[in-house]
Amino acid sequence: MFKFMSKKGITLSLSAVLMMGSLVGCGTKTETKPAASATPAASTAASASAKPSDAPKTELSGTISATGSSALLPLVKQAAKEFMDLNPKVTIQVSAGGSGTGIKNVADGTSDIGNSDVEPAAEYKDKGLVDHQVAIAPFALIVNKDVKVDNVTKAQAADIYMGKITNWKEVGGNDAKIVLVHRPDSSGSRTLVKQIILDGKEFTKDGITQENSGAMKTAVVGQSSSIGYVDTPYIDDTVKALKIDGVSFSEENIKNGTYKLFGVEHMYTKGEAKDPAKAFIAYISSKEFQGKQVRELKFLPADLLKK
Repeated sequence: MFKFMSKKGITLSLSAVLMMGSLVGCGTKTETKPAASATPAASTAASASAKPSDAPKTELSGTISATGSSALLPLVKQAAKEFMDLNPKVTIQVSAGGSGTGIKNVADGTSDIGNSDVEPAAEYKDKGLVDHQVAIAPFALIVNKDVKVDNVTKAQAADIYMGKITNWKEVGGNDAKIVLVHRPDSSGSRTLVKQIILDGKEFTKDGITQENSGAMKTAVVGQSSSIGYVDTPYIDDTVKALKIDGVSFSEENIKNGTYKLFGVEHMYTKGEAKDPAKAFIAYISSKEFQGKQVRELKFLPADLLKK
């Protein structure tokens, strides 16, 4: 009833069965293997390449115009030089003209940055100006080195600049007419002295007027018996800085409140700053620049009085 196969036949049959099993197994693997098995790795790579930290940074370029305070000019010029060295495609044009000019220019849109020793006048309050405080500037009353006075009271300083005291002998000096050196009405330095020393009263019209802080210092150096006012970056051994109420300018005296003649230095933009001006202001505001260059230029860090 049963037909028996030869040993050779059995061997061939088994081989055929095993071969078919192998083919079926391979076919099963091919069908069930996920077609997108490499996709997760590819997606991870794509995600990594899209991370902001790995994205190529945009090179800064463009022109920045900064005008205004001559008191702040030394700091802005130094920062501009360094920033342009780091960003060769950026050009920064820095000029003085006074704080009032700087504020007017940025409000009008003719400057990207308006540098100022003082806050804007009321007429600019609705112009959308944004304040960036970048330093504190100590100011001092300076005199020609032939003046034999080292100290004046605040009241005496006010009387000198209001024309009530006209001779150095009235404050303990030589018998010599006081020569007043002023800054123009647009000057933030003038406004600061008017606010702090004169308590808002008016200057006398007697005297001579100089357009910027550098010219003010030069005039005092060259004019016997003269008096003027500048921020401390302009002070050297060619002039003498007067004490006020027996107190000389210093970081400690400003911090403890005994020296009053100083100003917060502002860089105003119209609306929030945009690059490259935004990056330039950030550079000046950086911990490194505030801690080194600001002090080297005889300014004080912007956050000095906030600590």
